[in-house]
Amino acid sequence: MGLIKELLLLPAAPVRGTGWVLRQVLTEAERQYYDPAVVQRELRELAEQLDSGQIDEAEFDRREDALLDRLEELRKRQAGA
Repeated sequence: MGLIKELLLLPAAPVRGTGWVLRQVLTEAERQYYDPAVVQRELRELAEQLDSGQIDEAEFDRREDALLDRLEELRKRQAGA
């Protein structure tokens, strides 16, 4: 029965393979997005941009809030795991 099932599903193999690849890419993207080291590096870079005058205080606050939200989401994920 397993062989027949595989033969019948063979035309769908490219779709199943594509789905697997997309899941792997999504998993890696989420891992990098919520990596605390990456977020902390981005916070340092943001502070440097503010200090050098590349961005103003309002832009700094907006982007800092987004980065801190990512860290908070990470903490929630870790607490729930």
